[in-house]
Amino acid sequence: MRAALITSAGLLAACTAQDQVSRAAQVPFAPSYEGIETRLLDNDLVAFHVKMRGARGDQDVTDYAECAAAQYTLIRGFGFARHLRTKTAEVSGLWQADAIYTISAAIPAGLRTIDAEVTVENCKSNGIPTV
Repeated sequence: MRAALITSAGLLAACTAQDQVSRAAQVPFAPSYEGIETRLLDNDLVAFHVKMRGARGDQDVTDYAECAAAQYTLIRGFGFARHLRTKTAEVSGLWQADAIYTISAAIPAGLRTIDAEVTVENCKSNGIPTV
């Protein structure tokens, strides 16, 4: 019985994830970028709060926050950032992300690093605004 419950739960989770991907593919992408707030928490620690409408899901608003972080990194004279965390939420069609990054001149340790120049260029080519 226990094995059947675990298998059922696994199948339900797989169906739910597949349904979300299918719905995201059906939603037309019509983004409206509603602003970026930046807070310097420490010399190399920065928080970004971004808002947008028309997102297909949390990845779109997460990408917006990353674009803001990349441009801010360049503005501060650094070349790299490391993603620490992003929290996303959607209420009545308004998507928000609260993201925290460290910025540095050299490639930081960790797996979630970004090259700010490359990321800003990608953001521009994808029509995502930066700071």
